Amino acid sequence: MRAHNITSATTSATAATASITLPLHYGKAPFWLLDRMKKLSRIIISLIVDEFGEREFFRRISDPIFFQSFSNVLGFDWNSSGTTTVLTGVLKSVLNDNRDIGIKVAGGKGKQALGTLQQIEMLADGLGLGEDEIETLQSNSRLAAKMDNNALQDGYDIYHHAIIFSDRYWTVIQQGMNTYERMARRYHLKPEMFKPIKIEEKIHSGIVAEKRENEVCNLVSEKSKESRKVILDILKSSPSSIKRDLEFISVKKIPKGQMTIDGRIADSYSVPRRLNWDAIEKAYELQPENFEGVIMLEGMGKGTLRALALIADLVYNAEYDKQDPAKYSFALGGKDGVPFPVDRRAYDETIEFLSSVIEQTSLDRFEKEKLVEKLEGDKTKRI
Repeated sequence: MRAHNITSATTSATAATASITLPLHYGKAPFWLLDRMKKLSRIIISLIVDEFGEREFFRRISDPIFFQSFSNVLGFDWNSSGTTTVLTGVLKSVLNDNRDIGIKVAGGKGKQALGTLQQIEMLADGLGLGEDEIETLQSNSRLAAKMDNNALQDGYDIYHHAIIFSDRYWTVIQQGMNTYERMARRYHLKPEMFKPIKIEEKIHSGIVAEKRENEVCNLVSEKSKESRKVILDILKSSPSSIKRDLEFISVKKIPKGQMTIDGRIADSYSVPRRLNWDAIEKAYELQPENFEGVIMLEGMGKGTLRALALIADLVYNAEYDKQDPAKYSFALGGKDGVPFPVDRRAYDETIEFLSSVIEQTSLDRFEKEKLVEKLEGDKTKRI
């Protein structure tokens, strides 16, 4: 199935800053397509793992362009939020039931996302992971969700969260929605070995979205390093000093014509109306050593973090990054008939062909080269 690149600005080296159109769509993939997606994805995943190894699979699936292209090859939406939810569901179904490939998927959309920690524990047991490794996966899963929902404030609320892992690697793919704009945004973390997330290490491999926002509050950016440091210092001071600083910034004049991250209020310096003072008191008691510890505190939500970022910026001159990390967009074809409808016959032929390729993996190098030459010759004849 041929992909049509409309406005793609990058395909490899700059994939970490790529974005893809993702309007918010509702509904489900038809059964006839979903069944074929599972069959074809199982073959493609097996080919990648067998030919290039497990690490390469994680590298590719965490690449937002590969993820989008994979969905398009399987025939799903050309630019829909369903790209994320359906493909993740397909991967979960295919990998969790596959005994030959030691890769599992926990989480998903809505209630499935809420059960991620329990699913990790259940699936990890089948991979022979120890308690420390399971705890690392669970901690990273929670931190990734908090990070993209609260510390990176771009107007989108996380509603889909999935962690893909083996006994050596893991990555997180999650999606947020902006119901006001009717848009979705997908977040990819770089594939990692078993170690805790460190925000200082440029953890995103890419963020895909329909459009760039005029202004965000990106506290996980490298440019926000000083802001994070100051926020830590602020929380280690007394809550009364934070209240004093809030009173100071609340009376500052607001520049005209500036928008908040949700695009509805002309007020880029607005102080959140509600702060969780229990969370601030807890931070003062615990004295967290790093920013990861801050965002993991219960009650440390978007409003409280934004207020702390504003204090760091307007009182202590430690600016946070206001630039949206999403940069590019392109669209591909799929089930909605754009740019062409799914050809069921061709789809089944593709599954049959790739199945035969799997059966040939035991051939020696010379025989494989001959097979490739034959395939290339057939392709030339068809052209």
